[in-house]
Amino acid sequence: MTLKIGVMGMRGSFSEMAGERYRAKRADVSSEIIPLVTAENVLTALEKGEIDRGIFPIENSNGGIVIEAVHAMAKHRFEIEEMFELDVHHMLLVKPGVTASRITTIASHDQALKQCRMYLKRTWPEAELMPYADTAKAAADVANGTLPDTVAAIAPRSAAELYGLQILEESIQDLKFNYTVFVVASTLR
Repeated sequence: MTLKIGVMGMRGSFSEMAGERYRAKRADVSSEIIPLVTAENVLTALEKGEIDRGIFPIENSNGGIVIEAVHAMAKHRFEIEEMFELDVHHMLLVKPGVTASRITTIASHDQALKQCRMYLKRTWPEAELMPYADTAKAAADVANGTLPDTVAAIAPRSAAELYGLQILEESIQDLKFNYTVFVVASTLR
């Protein structure tokens, strides 16, 4: 049997990293990570038995509570199997060859925007901030042209590598130590 692990986020997201960390602790069990983008999708899939575990962020040391996760948790029944922290470093990503002078908008998940708010005020005071469903989705949409070349994404380094984006600036989060707490949810016994 393969353990199905649903994560809030796309491939290249911090939630996927959290899922990989969870998998590494259970190397003796066959498992796969299923990107489900939102906490609501994760907990719905868990209740329907489509996945065996759900992983999503609940709180960040700088950005606070992940509101969408709290709303999803209020609507579903599940057990918390464990909670763990992941050190989160945000990158500012652009299409290859795009320079800082071309950027007018910065897209990312609301939590990432919160975690980088002082950096954004200081470095990009004129840029429009565009909340997005997921950090990795913002990166994917910059890469595939869904978003114009004038948009930069805040996302993990893994998203830059996966989607072929250039890192314009590294570790732009406001706190050097920027930890996010992830929940591993399982079905009620």
